[in-house]
Amino acid sequence: MVFAAPNDALARAEGLLDADPSPLHASVAHQVIGIWQRDWGDMRIALHHLRRARDLAARADSADREADVLAALGVALVHSGRTQQGLAALERGIERGSGHTRARVLFRRAYARWVLGHHREALEDVRRAIPVLRQVDDVIWTARALTLRATVHLALGAVDRADADFTAAEALWDTTGQEHDKADAVESRGLAAFRSGDIPVALRLLDEAEERYAKLGTPTFMLNIRRCEVLMAAGLAPEALAEADAAIAVLDGIGGQSTRKAELLLAAARAARLAGDAHTAIARADMAVRLFAGQRRSWWETHARLVLIEARVAAGRSSGRLVADTAAVADRLASFGAPAAPEASLLAGRIALDLGWRADAERHLGVAARSRHNGPPLARMTGWAAQALRAQAAGSGRGVLEACRRGLDVLDAHRMTLGASELRARATAQGAELAALAQQASLDSGSPRRLLVWSERWRATALSTPPTRPPADPELLSYLTAFREIAARAEEARSDARPVPVLEREQRRLEREIRSRTLHLRGDTPGDGHRFDPGRLLERLGDDVRLVELAVLDGRVQVLLCGQGRVRRFGAGLLAEAETEAEHVQAGLRRLAHPGAEARLPVVEAAGRRLEELLLGPAAAHLGDGPVVVVPPARLHRVPWALLPSLRERVLSVSPSASGWLRARETEPPPGGRQVLVRGPGLATGGAEVPHLAGRYGGAVVLEHADARARRVLEELDGAALAHIAAHGTFRADGPLFSSLRMADGPLIVHDFERLDRSPYRIILSCCDTARFASVGADELLGLVTALLPLGTAGVVACTAPVNDAAVVPLMLALHKGLSEGLSLAEALRDARAALPGDALHRATGWAFSAFGAA
Repeated sequence: MVFAAPNDALARAEGLLDADPSPLHASVAHQVIGIWQRDWGDMRIALHHLRRARDLAARADSADREADVLAALGVALVHSGRTQQGLAALERGIERGSGHTRARVLFRRAYARWVLGHHREALEDVRRAIPVLRQVDDVIWTARALTLRATVHLALGAVDRADADFTAAEALWDTTGQEHDKADAVESRGLAAFRSGDIPVALRLLDEAEERYAKLGTPTFMLNIRRCEVLMAAGLAPEALAEADAAIAVLDGIGGQSTRKAELLLAAARAARLAGDAHTAIARADMAVRLFAGQRRSWWETHARLVLIEARVAAGRSSGRLVADTAAVADRLASFGAPAAPEASLLAGRIALDLGWRADAERHLGVAARSRHNGPPLARMTGWAAQALRAQAAGSGRGVLEACRRGLDVLDAHRMTLGASELRARATAQGAELAALAQQASLDSGSPRRLLVWSERWRATALSTPPTRPPADPELLSYLTAFREIAARAEEARSDARPVPVLEREQRRLEREIRSRTLHLRGDTPGDGHRFDPGRLLERLGDDVRLVELAVLDGRVQVLLCGQGRVRRFGAGLLAEAETEAEHVQAGLRRLAHPGAEARLPVVEAAGRRLEELLLGPAAAHLGDGPVVVVPPARLHRVPWALLPSLRERVLSVSPSASGWLRARETEPPPGGRQVLVRGPGLATGGAEVPHLAGRYGGAVVLEHADARARRVLEELDGAALAHIAAHGTFRADGPLFSSLRMADGPLIVHDFERLDRSPYRIILSCCDTARFASVGADELLGLVTALLPLGTAGVVACTAPVNDAAVVPLMLALHKGLSEGLSLAEALRDARAALPGDALHRATGWAFSAFGAA
């Protein structure tokens, strides 16, 4: 009963002990309490009750009862870090038990051996136990044994065998009332989905398991560990670190299992390393190594040593001793049959390369490269990264490019299984090294066109296809509606200076639910094998238009100037200096958004000149006289490009990638030419341009006041030719897909826009913060504008800095005047800037807006 209804079983056992039971029955009751405390409570209390149960079983003179208690005690001792005592108790249990009971003890020893990382021995014990359990028709213990065997198979990389055992176990669980075991089976299926490369299904199953555990009121430390692993693979390392640290705090608070603490520390160390926090990673990994060593868990200790070495390398340490240590870890992992062995060999090869030890590097990289043809996507990525480094060391540029191409193809296929744009964007971080190696090889080859191809290969890939849309998911729709209502109530309370903690907690809960539902989506768009064609780009650019793509190699900006049938390369400044200058410009524009800051104008203009030197360098003199398209890296998304002197008077547009610009250029406007004008609440000017625009566009749909409700706005925006939205924009750096536009009934968030069948062909966002993005993954952007571009929007005008609401109105009216005369967004924005008064306030307002895309 303790795994069917844990808390009821605990209460029944405590009640039984109050009734002065016989030694045999008291032994059972103490064992139940011990199991409950072992798995969900205090290990000291657990050991006390299990030892009492053992002594009572001996008094009752029942060998099988004593064997069963010894098995539970042995597992508890192992979990408390007393490995030798635990294995001795299990061995004694096997000696005392017979037949059916002995098979159950064998299962428990197999479990303990799995905990210790003794996988082959664990499989042998399960192999001996299962036939006996089946023979006596013990459904529950057979299902447990099959689940354990599947889990051990996963640890050894045998996904197909694991899947067969999980399927068989689940069929048996369906015939029982073992609710905790059933939840564990769902959790295990989530782990299997992850091991086979299906992250959305893994996240969905782990969330389902958590809901089941919550109904039983039991902690979920193993689930925490597994979710951390999936979150890290999904590019969500900071979240994994937070989850692991929170679980450790809970475990310490209840005096829980030492083994689980060590595993959580290992998960935290991995997450910290991936999140770029090398010092935290070193601290967590060092503690994990010490705990695993004390617990005599060599398999786990070796994995922790690998993470410790990785963190030390990330912190800048490199030595011959480190090469030897890493090679020893790789050999040990290989002897265990651990899937992480190629990762260790790759690391040893990298360190040896840094030291100039070519022969050692070749040996270790050669071992790692063997994994490139087999296993889950990330293991194959490891193999291709090793192969690329081998080719680089051998001076084979062609070999580097081939390995990088093959590796990124693997990651492309994996990425397209992800339905959520956030996961697609974050997944690209795993290909950053391959993309950088290919770019360097292209630069070394002296071919600007090849460098352009590889700069495009892994740039803004999350925007290449629309995210999977779930319009038929009623639960998601209800969460979105509830979120909007709570957010609106919180905003109203803030404006009235009323307390909002309860509303904010509920808003955060709803955000978690929405994000969780979105991350569960599987990709429904297979990779189409499309590759960027520079010839097609040059043909579309013609003789007049110039496209400037900025690539960053070793921290320096490389300018690829495309036009007039050729690609030229120019070296520019350091990316770090350009980022610093861009922040100064942003600060200056914020000041200029308020009257009386005219003295700052020369400072901002000087910063614009410095930005041009850093970002365009000598390429600025070769831009010609025609339109310019700028394709910046993600880290430069906040640059107000119209401020740069050579771009100030031009027809200028910005695109996340050259491929994206081509798609936008070739996107056809929808039939009907419908215009939609939206005016949200709370604007300083009241959205004063909207009534004027309603007069200009006679048949436009105008949504304002109570009509500007999120659902109605989305219905009208779907498939519109032109949309103008005057509404407060809020950028969420902590959750970019919750960036919003304020409507009459609350925020309209990016998740809402992703449900559109087709976003407006052209869209103008006239307020602050609408063109702010979060830079994630290798070179990806998450935000409102980037959500629209894959959904059918060919052009956006949005703001990259805070602006003065009153100064925006004449800019918008002039912009629409140009559009009604047949100009593109970029042409109309150029003319609108020129039509504004020449004072600092209006000039800063014009610079703050950019045209994205090609419409």
